Amino acid sequence: MRLKILVTLYFTVLPNLSGSESSLTQAMAPIDIETGWPIPSEGYCDQPYIVRLRDGHWLCTMTTGEGHEGTRGQHIVSTRSRDKGRTWSPLVDIEPAAGPEASWAMPFLTPGGRVYVFYTYNATNMREVIGGGKRVDTLGEYAFKYSDDGGRSWTRDQWYIPVRNTAIDRANPYQGKVRFFWGVGKPIMHQGSMFLGFSKVGKFGQGFLAETESWFLKSDNILTEENPERLHWDTLPEGDHGLRSPEGPIAEEANLVALSDGSLFCTYRTVAGFSCHAYSRDGGKSWTPSAFMTYRPDGPRVHHPRAANFVRKLSEGPYAGRYIYWFHNHSGRGYQGRNPAYLLGGIEHNSSEGKIILWGEPMAVLYSKDPRVRISYPDFIWDDGLYITETQKSIARVHAIPDVLLHRLWNDHDEDFEPKNFPY
Repeated sequence: MRLKILVTLYFTVLPNLSGSESSLTQAMAPIDIETGWPIPSEGYCDQPYIVRLRDGHWLCTMTTGEGHEGTRGQHIVSTRSRDKGRTWSPLVDIEPAAGPEASWAMPFLTPGGRVYVFYTYNATNMREVIGGGKRVDTLGEYAFKYSDDGGRSWTRDQWYIPVRNTAIDRANPYQGKVRFFWGVGKPIMHQGSMFLGFSKVGKFGQGFLAETESWFLKSDNILTEENPERLHWDTLPEGDHGLRSPEGPIAEEANLVALSDGSLFCTYRTVAGFSCHAYSRDGGKSWTPSAFMTYRPDGPRVHHPRAANFVRKLSEGPYAGRYIYWFHNHSGRGYQGRNPAYLLGGIEHNSSEGKIILWGEPMAVLYSKDPRVRISYPDFIWDDGLYITETQKSIARVHAIPDVLLHRLWNDHDEDFEPKNFPY
């Protein structure tokens, strides 16, 4: 219903406005995804994530294949753009389609210019899973490769991260001898280390993945160490259990940002109709108790289905130091309902425990006229303006976000530059 009203307003009210009013209203309206610039793929395409290289070019990594999600031949690739996503270079294999499944690539740019990519790799080439059928793209080793030439080529060898076994691993059909996991989003730099969020799987069942927890990997020397054999790795939080949901067995796809006081903040999805959030004040070793995400302390919950919900901190431009959050603004409990996509604008606020984030009003940013389309797994790139990538699994695109639309997230500032549309 919300999408139907939005589309009706867009196509009936807009043409009747005067020229200046129409231009302003159109700039403030959510963007039809069909107006974006396509990113090349082999057919199936997922998680198109971008790093802006030191030469100004964009490097995109993604999971692709000629079949649908989870079929044989799924692998990871990269492509470059010189013109902010309007055109792209031919795809470069990071892992080949002829090899074992390689999926869910996450790129990370070091200060020295090296680009790492982290991914789930079916290293033993398993072809069937107890209780999980023939889908084998969410198991194996947490692998990585790197590129020292901006993604034009990648190392032939891959390296494996020594992920710590925990209770949910031992509860899986192989008692932890096979690990089931995946990651989304991009790693972050924080206090001289790299942090990466990922999900562990304990059981399969309805909805494919029936029990999950959110976890993190930390490397404290990847920013400076050039020998991949010497990288240090910690699995966080400490202890035998990751981040969970207050309701239901699903707590997955954690995304991270660092706050100005050194705290970490993350969001992750559930099947309870709401996303979760958590804070860490000790570098990811421990986290606040499981809690559904709210707009403010003791405020209304953020409604969200089982879909990617990403939080990012803007590091450049007029909103540097502020936060954006991607979600779908309804309380569905399944994988459907990813159209439209909404943003929240966030600002830091002092609390007795440390910095927290307060969130403003939902703003629709991207939509499709076809309600069946699912818009998900975005990335956010600041390059003299905000760009957002997204995918519907069969096509991935780049969208330039008008400044006036972005301004609405923090509009009507008073003399202290405090947004008046924040519900606190």
